[in-house]
Amino acid sequence: MTELKGATAEVIPAVAPPPSPGRRRSWPSRRFVELTVLLGPALALFTIFVLLPIGIAAYYGLFNWTGYGPLSDFTGLHNYKLVLADPVFRSSLWHNVIIAVLSLVIQLPISVAIALLLNRKMRGSSFLRMAVFAPYVVSQATTAVLWLLILQPGGFIDALLQAVGLGGEIKDWLADPNIVLYTMFVVLTWQFIGFGIILLLAGLQGIPAELREAAAIDGASAWRTTRHITLPLLGPTIRIWIFLSMIGSLQVFDLVWIMTLGGPANASSTMVTYMIFFGFRSLEFGYGSAAAVILFVISFVLAFAYQRFVLRRDTEGALTRAVR
Repeated sequence: MTELKGATAEVIPAVAPPPSPGRRRSWPSRRFVELTVLLGPALALFTIFVLLPIGIAAYYGLFNWTGYGPLSDFTGLHNYKLVLADPVFRSSLWHNVIIAVLSLVIQLPISVAIALLLNRKMRGSSFLRMAVFAPYVVSQATTAVLWLLILQPGGFIDALLQAVGLGGEIKDWLADPNIVLYTMFVVLTWQFIGFGIILLLAGLQGIPAELREAAAIDGASAWRTTRHITLPLLGPTIRIWIFLSMIGSLQVFDLVWIMTLGGPANASSTMVTYMIFFGFRSLEFGYGSAAAVILFVISFVLAFAYQRFVLRRDTEGALTRAVR
């Protein structure tokens, strides 16, 4: 009986003594100091350069203000109601939606196809990747001037169509209200599709090659391997690309402003060009601030909804893997 008690005593692990009151008090204070030192500067910069300007713009939107003198003519939500009731603003919003939809329908398949092609081992792949990505690093002002020269009447595009016997297809690319928005989309695609291709290439290189090799050994064709293995594993990267594309489509400004000023007859206007033209350029800073706040709210709601219902699974998986 004594031996059994001794064996039992050896099996029972020793219980660690509770932390002393002094240690229990010092841990929260140490953690608070660490969080303050690490997050404090970032939160301060975010508050000063993001939250504060948003609040100031929302406040300015409550006044009929030309940018000069004190804020004395308080109008409440009148500017916001005028912006939302303006058919030009609603058509500008619709133009942003069209650009976003075209990006998903046209740019995404092209980006995936080119990324799959460039992911293969072949000669000159590095040069091709650089060539695809090069337009993205060119400034938007340079791109706008370049395409203005290409699309002008009698320019390169018109000469090319004339040379191949398609002279009857020559249009006023930047002066026809029926096609100017789609012309702008072509220019946007030329500049920004390289970013999507490089992003998808990074996602493809994160997929283990052993999975494709195992599928090939099992007799799966290249198409079935791409459809059932590569594309599902590329899903998180595709969803990130869609998010960036949608937010970018709502903020299109530089190319449109330099090339068309939102014209002709507001046929290529976007929400940002509307804000600049009908707000700040017309010295209606209160009205322009209201338009800016509405643009921010639309972008924020879209980003929050996409994060909540689409990206949440990907981020939770990443956090789970990080914790493990």
